[in-house]
Amino acid sequence: MTQVHTSSMRRGAFLVPVICAIAIGVLGPLMGNYVSDFVVKVMILSIFALSLELLVGMTGLVSLGHAAFYGIGAYVTVLASGSEGGNLALLLPLAMGAAALYALFVGALSLRTRGVYFIMVTLAFAQMAFFVFHDTKVGGGSDGIYMYVRPAIGKLDMENRMVLFYVVLASLVFTYGLLALVRRSRFGAALAGIRVNEQRMRAAGFPVYGYKLAAFVLAGALAGLAGFLLASRDGVVNPELMAWHNSGEVLLMVILGGLGHLRGAVIGAIAFTLLKEIFSTHAVMGPLADHWQLTLGIAIIVFVAWLPKGLIGLAKRLSPKGAA
Repeated sequence: MTQVHTSSMRRGAFLVPVICAIAIGVLGPLMGNYVSDFVVKVMILSIFALSLELLVGMTGLVSLGHAAFYGIGAYVTVLASGSEGGNLALLLPLAMGAAALYALFVGALSLRTRGVYFIMVTLAFAQMAFFVFHDTKVGGGSDGIYMYVRPAIGKLDMENRMVLFYVVLASLVFTYGLLALVRRSRFGAALAGIRVNEQRMRAAGFPVYGYKLAAFVLAGALAGLAGFLLASRDGVVNPELMAWHNSGEVLLMVILGGLGHLRGAVIGAIAFTLLKEIFSTHAVMGPLADHWQLTLGIAIIVFVAWLPKGLIGLAKRLSPKGAA
C-alpha cells in the first residue's frame, strides 16, 4: 500500500505541473491585457523563486543577496540591446551568463563562510552591486535605463504580447523541468545530503565546496533568466531590482510556498503576488490599501504560523492522505 501511495504521489507531482502549464498555454489568448500581464508577472517571479529554491530548499544555503543576479540579468539585457534592439538568441544567454559569472565570483568567496556569516556576505555583495548601478552612470544611476526595442528573433518579437507570454511560459517550464531533473540526479542527491549533514558528506569524500558552488552558479543563471524576462516585459530597469528587500521578498515566497518543494516555490510566488495585489487595491481594501505593507505582513505571519510547512502542506492539513 505504501509503494502504491508513493507511486501515486510521484505521478501527481509530475502531472499537476504539466496540466497547469497546458491550461495556462490554452487560456493565454483568452485573457485580457490586465490578466495576461499579471500572469506573466507571476510566472517571472516563479522562475526567480525556483532559482532561490535550488539554494535554500535543495542545498540549505539561505541567501539574502539573490536579487543581485536578478538585477544583473535585467541590466545586461537592456545595456546589450542598445538603441536598435537585440537578438533574443544572443541576449538571453548573455544575461544568464553575466548573472552566472557574478554568482561564480560571489559564491567562490561567500561559500567559505557558513550560517549567518554566509547570509551577511551574500547581502553585502548584493548591496555592492546595487550601489555600482545606483551611484554610477553605467546603468543610468538611480533613474535606471530604458529599453528602446525589445528582443526579437525572426517572428519571435517580444513586443508582441502573446509572444512574450509564451516565451515566459516556456522559460518557466524549462526552469521547473531542469530543477526537477537536477533533484532526481546524483548531483541533486549530493545537494540533499549537504543540506542534511554537510560534515558527513565531506567525510564520505564528496567535494562539498564544488557542489555548493555549482548550485550557486546555476541558481544565479536562472535568476538572470528571470531578470532577462522582466526587462523584456517592462522595458525599463533600475537599481531597486537589486535592493535587499527584493531578496527578502523572494525568500518569503519560497518559505510561504513550502521549503523543499518545487511546486511550493511556484505556489509561494503566486500567493505572495496575489496578496500584494489584493492588499494594495483600494477597491478591495479601501483606506487600508495605503498601508498594504502592514496587512501583507500580518497575513504572511498568519500563514506561516498556521502552516509551518508552507502552503504546499495545506493538503496534508486538510486530508491525512493529501499529497505534499
